Amino acid sequence: MSDTATATPTTSTETETRGRRKVRLGTVISDKMDKTVIVQVGSSKAHRLYRKTVQQRARFKVHDPKNECGVGDLVRITETRPISKEKRWRVLEIVEKAR
Repeated sequence: MSDTATATPTTSTETETRGRRKVRLGTVISDKMDKTVIVQVGSSKAHRLYRKTVQQRARFKVHDPKNECGVGDLVRITETRPISKEKRWRVLEIVEKAR
């Protein structure tokens, strides 16, 4: 008798999709807190009935450990473990500094 594995092999696509964290691109609208910035992420989608483009926006409190971000900066943020009551995002990189 030959030994055969009865366990089902896990595919690499399962682990890739399960471990993915959301990444967003947004603009810093407030930097008055210590090690925290508020980032506004905007998107547009078509209205269900009228098919007009409607602007949507979401505001996230984002962890900025070095206080590098300023108002107007374009930043890339990523999801992370809860850092405080409302902070669940952190700054990945500053894409463009404000003028």
